[in-house]
Amino acid sequence: MAGAEAGVTAQPRGLRERKKRQTATRIWRSALDLFLERGYDKVSVAEIAAAADVSKMTVFNYFGTKEDVLLGPVEEHVSDAADAVRDRAPGESAVAALRRQFLDQIEARDPSIGLSGGPRQLQMRQLISDTPALARRMLIFRMRGVELLADVLAEETGDRLLAGVAAHQLVAARDAVILENHRRLLAGDDVDAMADDCAALAERAFDLVEKGLQEYPGNA
Repeated sequence: MAGAEAGVTAQPRGLRERKKRQTATRIWRSALDLFLERGYDKVSVAEIAAAADVSKMTVFNYFGTKEDVLLGPVEEHVSDAADAVRDRAPGESAVAALRRQFLDQIEARDPSIGLSGGPRQLQMRQLISDTPALARRMLIFRMRGVELLADVLAEETGDRLLAGVAAHQLVAARDAVILENHRRLLAGDDVDAMADDCAALAERAFDLVEKGLQEYPGNA
């Protein structure tokens, strides 16, 4: 899971953008508090708006749907894998590009890969697991990430089938490590203690995929 609160609290440039980000953060936090207290399905957008001291229309202007209030910031990371491969260095393989990106995210303790032990992150992770509508939305995000990566690889190679196979393998390796991070966080493990283990797991996961993909998709 991507780090939602990190997404809504990042510091944008300019006073107007900063105020918009603050409003989005207030709506997100108010929604999460209500969801945790009463359950996702029993909270309306109107109630979220009232708790955040904004209008119902403001909530929709910022997030679009009730699901987006909680998961919209997570969606910002759907294209991470595709971006890493698209922007990789000449001659670098897709596996190497994703490995490098992921290790950088570990170093930064990036919440989007499950390396944030804040209480709200843990509460959100548990809420998603316990709410079928949210869990389905996360699955849609994952499949969209695979599709975006496959598009990049297919455009480069001209082979849509193999691009899809490679995209599924690459995203699966990445997601397996993220899921392990989430499992450990919910079990109460310390983020800093997890980081070294996470890097080792990521190396093993990408090594396994690399044995199959080797130099794919070849030189850029």
